[in-house]
Amino acid sequence: MMKYFIVIALVASTGFFSCSNKHDSEKKPENKFSTVLDGGKKIQFTTEKSSDAFLTEEVKRSNIIAALTFPAKVAATVIPSDQDGSSNIILFEDPDLAGNYTALIQHIININQIKNVNIVQKKIELERVKDLKAHGVSTGKDLLEAETNLSMEQTNLANERAALLESESNLNGGGFQPDVLRKSRAGTAYIICEVPESQMSKIKKGDYCFVEFTSMPGTKFKAKVDGIADIIDNVTRMIKVRINIDNSQSTLKLGMYGMVSFEVNEGDNISVSNSALITVQGKNYVFLKRSSVLYERKEVFIGPQINDRVIIYDGLKVGEQVVIKGIIQLKGLSFGY
Repeated sequence: MMKYFIVIALVASTGFFSCSNKHDSEKKPENKFSTVLDGGKKIQFTTEKSSDAFLTEEVKRSNIIAALTFPAKVAATVIPSDQDGSSNIILFEDPDLAGNYTALIQHIININQIKNVNIVQKKIELERVKDLKAHGVSTGKDLLEAETNLSMEQTNLANERAALLESESNLNGGGFQPDVLRKSRAGTAYIICEVPESQMSKIKKGDYCFVEFTSMPGTKFKAKVDGIADIIDNVTRMIKVRINIDNSQSTLKLGMYGMVSFEVNEGDNISVSNSALITVQGKNYVFLKRSSVLYERKEVFIGPQINDRVIIYDGLKVGEQVVIKGIIQLKGLSFGY
């Protein structure tokens, strides 16, 4: 019995050492092709052939043209009036704006009538009553009545002007300037798009843009920014931009949806391909080629992405070589994963 126990123990012991040796043989060999230096900031390869997989581009400064695109809608069209060839009819997609514009026109008519006719007549009547009273022909009651009539017309004028301001304010909130509407030519369509407050500095009155409508894919209309609203929506922080487009052929109909594209020059900036950028723990990095076998990790401070380019505000110098292909391998060596 004792001998049998010893044999088993020896076998078990032998098996243990056998497993231990096998585990040691499976340890991964050290990387003989690269060395990580300076806490992962630099990676040095043993031969130039080891770094052939990394494609680079030279850092340069250039003007970056961004394409800003926003949804839009045909909000108004201008057609000629059948009654008077000198006046036009403006059709609005929004009935509230239509009502405000109609009210605005009526207030303007009323103001002209009160100011140029009614008040002028009341002033003449008041002067006549004053003259008659000076000669003892009219009474104080007649004078008071004439003054009251003039005061009432002046009050009416003030009320009409206040109502006019309210209509103008409502139209402005919808992206329309009353003076522009009154001077609109027949065959004009107005497109309204909403632009974020953060992008407004890039768009100005008179800028050209392109509009493509959902109902006419592949057809682009060249248009121009006709005006920018004076009011920013307090909830969405969007501002309405009005675009003037030729619609002499009546191709565009009220309510049609589309997309407006603006080409915006972002200025002279350093930029890199978006494939050059990695983000680790909220920080942005690129890898620079320092020699045929040495690469360095560099933190950069980025701006907006324009198409496939990312603007770099700080961290790079003109002439440096930034890696744009193979960056995942460098990331793994640099950060250890």
